[in-house]
Order: sequence, then structure tokens, then C-alpha cells
Amino acid sequence: MNSEYLATINRFNGLNVLVIGDAMLDVYLDGFANRICREAPVPIVDIKDVKAMPGGAANTAMNLAHLGAEVHYLSIVGCDHDAALLKDILVRHGLDISLIMCDQTRQTITKQRVAAGSQLLLRFDTGTTEAIHGKYERRIIDILKEKFHEVDAVVVSDYGYGIMTDKIIGILGTLQHKKETILVIDAKSLDKYRHVGATVAKPNYQELVTLLAITDPAANGHRSEQIRLYGQKLLEKAGTKYVAATIDVEGALLFQHGKEPYRTFSKPVENSKAAGAGDTYVSALTLALASGASIEAAAEIAKSAAVVILQKSGTATCTQNELSHYFGSSRKYSHDWQELKNRLDAFRKEGKRIVFTNGCFDLLHSGHVSYLEQARALGDVLVLGLNADASIKRLKGSNRPINNLYERIRILSGLESVTLMTSFEEDTPVNLLNLIHPDVYVKGGDYAIENLPEAPVVLAYGGTVEIMPFVQDRSTTNTIRRIKSLDRQVA
Repeated sequence: MNSEYLATINRFNGLNVLVIGDAMLDVYLDGFANRICREAPVPIVDIKDVKAMPGGAANTAMNLAHLGAEVHYLSIVGCDHDAALLKDILVRHGLDISLIMCDQTRQTITKQRVAAGSQLLLRFDTGTTEAIHGKYERRIIDILKEKFHEVDAVVVSDYGYGIMTDKIIGILGTLQHKKETILVIDAKSLDKYRHVGATVAKPNYQELVTLLAITDPAANGHRSEQIRLYGQKLLEKAGTKYVAATIDVEGALLFQHGKEPYRTFSKPVENSKAAGAGDTYVSALTLALASGASIEAAAEIAKSAAVVILQKSGTATCTQNELSHYFGSSRKYSHDWQELKNRLDAFRKEGKRIVFTNGCFDLLHSGHVSYLEQARALGDVLVLGLNADASIKRLKGSNRPINNLYERIRILSGLESVTLMTSFEEDTPVNLLNLIHPDVYVKGGDYAIENLPEAPVVLAYGGTVEIMPFVQDRSTTNTIRRIKSLDRQVA
């Protein structure tokens, strides 16, 4: 099945997609709060880092581009600093901004979030949310008429901030009924699109509650079973061929006429600062459908793209390479170091920070899992170098390893924290480090940098070395001792 998904993802390249909807600028102000304000009982946040990212429909456009599509993004922004910053970011990520129009009477929508450590403290929003002026409405209609049937898919990202007027929605319906196109609707008010004849609508749970007039929303953990009962009514209300109802950690339900709903399952991620998963989901779903995938396969691909970005912070995107890698987890291991280097070079081109660690990882336990999760948190891609069986025998004795290299690879491939793996026959990974040049080398245990044979290599090419203590009382050696002790007791 993964090969089918990978073939679909490869077909994303070169697809033409038109995105229309509300542009936003997401700003993240991150710092630390160690003091309380004298004027009021509120924390004082010392800002250490400020990041600006495209939000709303602009984030959808960027996700589509990063997934391999040629994107035409149609929107209206203000003629202000935030608009200039937004457009500059989009250009730097390879997007064409020629269809983004500036209106001097509008203020670009900006959402600023203030966080202290991992805790989000405040969000404040600014910008014009009234309907766009008639002349800009007419320009959008003209562009829609020109582009709608030239592209492989159209995505509407409507946050209710004035871009999608009744006239524009009406033109979408006229064009769609004239010649059906893959048309995906992600809108706060789906009822406005009922007569458009779109391919798929993607409401989240709160939007479902509003659309279906649910007076008693279900608690977390019971929402999917509640929404499942509304399948046919939901399709009628949305007026679409399919409805992809996303329900946060409960995954998504895919409804279609005359069939039982298809459910995908999510992976809960503790990341309070992750945003934009819905935009990523819509982007991957759109491209999968435009590539000829079934709605079920498209839903699995979309779910996986959302899982990828939930590992990140802020308003994030999923790249085609990351999505392919997600489905290629059975190929996490590469015996060929040159192949490994080529795969890492692809991540580097995307600006990813490469982390490397190594070890035996025989009889995997919770200490290993915690260590690898902490190592992954130091960057974007974690490469794990495994001591080959002969290497472990030299280091640990003739009775080791308990699990051979193949078994260790199979077990470690299931860890979300591990991106890629390889193995080495030597006692240390010095030769491997000389080839792949990770940004960060992590070593676990009570070492000093001065005593690490790998440290001079890493420091020489400009990398950094991090010493990370192992979890106390967790080791393969201790596990083996306990097993032997139990065996003696039984005997």
C-alpha cells in the first residue's frame, strides 16, 4: 500500500493549482517569563525570537508548493508593511505573487502569538474583515473565469474575512457546473457553498457543529461517533461529492454517497504551538485527488501530511520529501552511506537541521526511546548510526548482541523520532561522520567532549557536539542481568 501512496505523491510534481482565499500573516513572539508586572498581575515576557509565517490561505498555497505543485494564489491584502512581509516570504519559498492584489483601504490580517517557553499566553488579531470592494471583486471574477479550467484543481480557503463574496461564490458554481474540476472547499461557513457542486468539503469539528446545528457537542474521544450519525445529512448540507470531516486527535471521517464512512486515525502529538494542520491536510488531499487517487487513499495521504507538521512548531508546512519519507519508513535504513548522504542533501536543501547519534540499541527500552526523542528535538532530522553485530561483539562481548542488526532495524523503524538509519562496522562512527557532516552530534552518557573520538571530526567541519545523559536505571546490561536473575530463581 505504501508504494501506491508514494507513486501518488510523486505525481504531485507539476500539478497546477489555483488557491483563492483570505491571506494572513502569522507572527510568533517567543520568550521567557520570569517576572510579574507591577501594573497588573500578568507575566512579563522577555521576547527572544520573532518569526513571521504565511497563514490562512497563504499557508495553504505554500503547503501546495512545498508538496510539488505549481501554485496560483489569488487574494487581496492591504498596502502595508505586513503585506510586504507576507509577499516577501512567499517569494522566498518560490511562490508567484502576481495574483495577490493590494487595496489601500484594507489592513492585512495579522495574528500575533506570544509564548513563554512552551506555553502560549496570548493571541491578538488585527486587519480588515469586511467584504472586499466591488472593483476587486470584479478582478477576482475575471481571473477565476480565465484560470478555473486551466488548472488541475482549485482550493477555496475561506476564513470569513471578506474575500469570498456571494458573487464570487456564485461564479465558482457557474464554472464548476460548466465543466467539473477538482474543487476543494475549506470554509468557516460551508452552507454558502451548497450549490457550487464542489468535489470535497473539509470542515473541522467546530464547523460541523455549526453546519449541523448540533446543540450538544460531544466530549473529546466521542466526537467521531457523534458525527458518524450525520453522514448523509452532512453531504446534503455541504452539497459535495465527498466530505472530509477532521476531528482533531480522533482523526477524520470521509463521507460519500451510498457508502459507509471511511475513517483515518491520527497520532496525538503534544505540541501546543503547532498550527495550520488543516491547511496541510487540505493541500495534500487536493493533490492526491488531482493525481487520480481514490478518496480513501487521498485521506490517508492527507492525514499523514498533517501528522508531519504536528511534529513542528508554529504555522508549518509539509514538503513532498517529508511526506514521501513518512510512507517510506520501511526504508529508513540505508546500508549505502552514499545513498544516505544523498537523502540528507535533499533535507538540507529544504533548510533542515541534521542531528546524528549512534549506539548499539540492543533490547530497546524506555531509556532508549526518551534519549532518541530528546536527540530529535535538537533538529529536524535524526540519523541513527547502529553498531553492526561484529562491532557490538568487540565492545560488549561474545554474547552480544541479543538482537541482530536486522531485528534492531525493524524495531527502531517504528519510532517516530528516528528519521534515517545506517550501520557501521568500526568501533566508532568517525568515518561516517566525515562523510555526512551532521549539524549536531549527540552522545549519550557521562562523557566529556575531550574524551570523545568523534568530537574533533565534528568540530573540524563546523558542527556541534551535545552530551545527553541517559535515563537513570535504564540500560540493556541491567535488563539482561535482571532476566538472568529471574532465570536463576526459576531454576
